Amino acid sequence: MRTGRADSALLFVGLPALLAAALAVSPARTTHGRVFRLTTIFLLLAAVALHEGAICVVLAAPLVYLVAHGTTALVRWCARSSGMYAVLPVPLLLLVAVEGSSGALRISPDQSVQVIRVVAMPVDGVVSRLAAGPQPTSVRSVPLRMLGVPMPEHVHGDTLNPGGKWTFAYHGTSHGPGGQIVAEVRTTEPGHLSFAFVEDSSITARWVTWQQADVRWRAIDAKHTEVRLTVHYLRRLDPSWYFGPLQDALMHQGVGHLLDTMALT
Repeated sequence: MRTGRADSALLFVGLPALLAAALAVSPARTTHGRVFRLTTIFLLLAAVALHEGAICVVLAAPLVYLVAHGTTALVRWCARSSGMYAVLPVPLLLLVAVEGSSGALRISPDQSVQVIRVVAMPVDGVVSRLAAGPQPTSVRSVPLRMLGVPMPEHVHGDTLNPGGKWTFAYHGTSHGPGGQIVAEVRTTEPGHLSFAFVEDSSITARWVTWQQADVRWRAIDAKHTEVRLTVHYLRRLDPSWYFGPLQDALMHQGVGHLLDTMALT
């Protein structure tokens, strides 16, 4: 990371391989210890085989460990209670696992998040900031910084006219390996601005599909304005009871960062 090669195969192949090898030869005296070891090896190898970044593994790991150790505890309890029927809970658990396996088996994938701020500037100042468009800004959110969530490195767009486009490009160039998100201005009226997302080739498209964004503002007094930014999106990760609240929290932080990029702090 100090030499700027954090995206190299050393991170995604070398480190997981070394850690998995070390875990494979380490002793595990208890059932839960063996499950923990094998689950960890699975996560590390999945990071290589599925080309997942570190953030994906970190976000999914609590769920994977919960299911693995919960199933282990349940099967052991059933084994002590009913012997040969110890594996009966497993099919029941697998029923929960079908969520997301098809479009008809999804629970509330359409989500939205809203961030409200009162900024110390008049309405004209807010409109001027919006008209200037977003600019790359350092991330203030601690969760986003700790997880290393990908952020746009190049931002283009300085129009509020319907049909105008704002582009958020990832990783170096506007058409680099990280791709880009393009939002088109759909509605411009006093106190309201709306966008539709017309392109998303970004590295975040695997987790979320952006749908629509609305910015509304109103004067609180002569020197203060309330700004509301609402973003509608499609959650692409299941199960809903885990990734729903998780993505909602992360999206809330991300939408707050979007306001930061327009100096609406």
